Amino acid sequence: MSETKLNGQVTIVTGAGGGLGRSFALALAAAGARVVVADCKLDGAAGTVEQIIAQGGEAIEMELDVAEEASVERMAGSVAQRWGRIDVLVNNAGIYGGITRKPFFEITSSEWDELMAVNLKGPWLCARAVFPFMRERGGSIINITSATFYSGSPLWAHYVASKGGVIGLTRALAREAGDYGIRVNAIAPGFTLTEASLQLIEEAAQYGVNRGAIKRAQQADDLIGALLFFAAPDSDFVTGQTLVVDGGRQFN
Repeated sequence: MSETKLNGQVTIVTGAGGGLGRSFALALAAAGARVVVADCKLDGAAGTVEQIIAQGGEAIEMELDVAEEASVERMAGSVAQRWGRIDVLVNNAGIYGGITRKPFFEITSSEWDELMAVNLKGPWLCARAVFPFMRERGGSIINITSATFYSGSPLWAHYVASKGGVIGLTRALAREAGDYGIRVNAIAPGFTLTEASLQLIEEAAQYGVNRGAIKRAQQADDLIGALLFFAAPDSDFVTGQTLVVDGGRQFN
C-alpha cells in the first residue's frame, strides 16, 4: 500500500464517515491523496478527517446526501472551487447496515425506493456531478458494489438488485467516459467485518468463511489493494471492470 503514490490527487469518498468508507479515506490519504470525506453525518466525517490529519494527511469533511441532486452538485462544485480539480471519485455511500432482511414479497415500495435512491441513483448523480471537472484531465471513478450480485443472496432482493445495477452503471459509464480519459471500475466486496455487518448478521465473524478458498473472515483492509490500484495510474488501461474481493467465495 505504501508504494502507491497519488501525489496530491483530489479524491472524493462518499459515505466516509465510518465503515469501509473511513478505511478507504485513510488509505487514500496515506498514499498521498487530498481526501474529501463526504457523508450525510458530519460528525462521522469529522472523525475521519481527524484521523487523516493525525497521520499527516490532508482532508476536509463535507455534508452530502447522495440521493439529493442539489446536495451532490453543491459538493462537487465546492471541491472544484477549493482545489481546482477532481481526480478520483469513490462511490461508497449506501444503505446496508440498517436493512431488515425479509422475503422479496414483504419488501415495501418505500423501502425499495429509498434503497435504490441511495445505492444506485447516488453513484449516478455523483459521477454526473464530477464529470465536468474530470473531462479535461481524465480521472477514475470507483463504484463499490457487492459480491451478493453474483450469489443472489436471499432475503434482501432490493439490496442485491441495487448492487447489480451499480455493475451495469459501471459498464455503461466506462463506455461513455473513455473518450475523456476517465476510467470507471467497480469493487465487489464479500461479507466484510464492519460495524454494520456485525449488527446485520449473528455470528458475523464466521459467516460464509467455509465457502471461501481463503478461509478467514474478510476485513476492510483486504479491499485497499484493489482500491489503490483503480485510483492510481497503474490502472490507466483498465475500465468497465468489476473486481470481486471476497477470498474466493465467488469466482467471476
